[in-house]
Amino acid sequence: MDTYRILLAVVISFVILVGYQYFFVDSLPQPIVTEQTAPVTAPPANTQSAQLTAPKQENLQPPEAPARVARDIAVDTELYSAVITENGGAIKSFILKGYKETRDKNSTGVQLVNTTEQEGYPLTFSWGGVAASNTFYSADNDKVEFSGAEATSTLTMKGASESGLELERIYSFDRNTYLMKLVFRIKNTSANTLQGSALLHQANLPFEKETTGSMVALFSGPALFIDGQRQEFASKELSTGPKTVQGNIDWAAYDSTYFMCAIVPENESGTSVTMEQNDNLVTMQVGSTLDVLQPGQEKIYSYQAYFGPKKLSLLEKTGYNLDQAVNFGWFDIMAKPTLWLLNFFHTYVKNYGIAIILVTIAFKLAFWPIAQKGLKSMKNMQKLQPKMVKLKEKYKNDPAMMNKEVMNLYKTYKVNPLGGCLPMVLQIPVFFALYKVLLMSIELRHAPFMLWISDLSAPDRLMIGLDIPYLGGIPVLTLLMGASMFLQQKMTPTTADPTQAKIMLFLPVIFTFMFLNFASGLVLYWFINNLLAILQQYLINRQANKPLVA
Repeated sequence: MDTYRILLAVVISFVILVGYQYFFVDSLPQPIVTEQTAPVTAPPANTQSAQLTAPKQENLQPPEAPARVARDIAVDTELYSAVITENGGAIKSFILKGYKETRDKNSTGVQLVNTTEQEGYPLTFSWGGVAASNTFYSADNDKVEFSGAEATSTLTMKGASESGLELERIYSFDRNTYLMKLVFRIKNTSANTLQGSALLHQANLPFEKETTGSMVALFSGPALFIDGQRQEFASKELSTGPKTVQGNIDWAAYDSTYFMCAIVPENESGTSVTMEQNDNLVTMQVGSTLDVLQPGQEKIYSYQAYFGPKKLSLLEKTGYNLDQAVNFGWFDIMAKPTLWLLNFFHTYVKNYGIAIILVTIAFKLAFWPIAQKGLKSMKNMQKLQPKMVKLKEKYKNDPAMMNKEVMNLYKTYKVNPLGGCLPMVLQIPVFFALYKVLLMSIELRHAPFMLWISDLSAPDRLMIGLDIPYLGGIPVLTLLMGASMFLQQKMTPTTADPTQAKIMLFLPVIFTFMFLNFASGLVLYWFINNLLAILQQYLINRQANKPLVA
């Protein structure tokens, strides 16, 4: 039984601290993709199951030199500042005002557009191939302004192609949201019939280095919500060439831990998404069905674009299933209430470090009766150890009789041999949920706690003016966590032999090394949880000094 408990503890520890990122982060269904073979026609928007086909790539050509220099149109709201270029009508810059690049006081806001003109800007539109690509537009104003208390403002841009296609794109901005509405009107002014598909292009490079606090790099790349489920496409899936997914698309985005640039097609504006990755550069095309325009005929395509933070409460209010971009994996059903509780406490204490402590206490109180029963069972097992040793010696040549007598012993003294393991197993899903919340929630990004802990999403380091190899500074909180875990192990009753007991005491050392580069918010949770477990064990040890009675 002791060997079983030790092995179970080691396995559970491995699953929680290492295996989870590998086995659960990418656990969402992944599509089977096929490489480019031949052009295809996209199915209707009400397709019930996502189908993957070869993409129809457009050979986008640079625009011809316009008669005048393209202007940069400035957009400034309370939430962001953006720049739209007349050369293609795309987003040239998009800076979030409420989120800084670094913790530095003078740091600029997070820039969501890091590509160059050669690499491509987000929200370039094309229809029917080369002729309409990267069209030079003429804007109706040189900046977007909001009059008085008005919350919305528009920007109209017009252009034309050599094939006789007249294009008009209308941006609608709301100063209170990150959501932008984008409408394209195309008209065939030629004497010929034109056919083509609308393609809204997006090109992205990583927003920032966001994996400081994680032992495994979190996902960053193309993500879709299609046919009612979220799908992610890792770099290795796009390394062999462009991939196309077809189905009922709610949104397609360049996604990272804390931010996203998403395209939300409306009506039949999006029935397919083509993705490609070259090094860190990710390009996407949201395509419509094939349309035919007779002379004088026009067509309208509508989209929403969300460039902003992945804050769950904000995305839920925004709609379009954008909240599905916050992916907590298998334990989503528990993680989202946990995040709500964390934000609830923060509303009153105004400090996410204290909110983490309060959430930890709340979970510990909820599981206190179960843990109490399990720890008492372990204590009783320890008291039975001398009797079990005698039984094993008496029936060492009769294993069947020995097992029977051991079970009778458990029954006589009302001891459950699995009682000490069951509470641990029941708490694992809750730990996973809290672990994902603390690892992925934008609320903890650059959130200070106290003293030297200025960012709960980064490892804790106390800088002492000396650059410590590998660490940089002293991981004070991590060392305290390891010490508390060691004390907890010393106080926990065990029936193991001396060798096994030493192995158990070595686990805190392993855990300490594992936690060195974890986000300080995670370490804080574990440290407080250890302190509460020590308190509970102390109370049980005080009550369990009397001998066990049958």
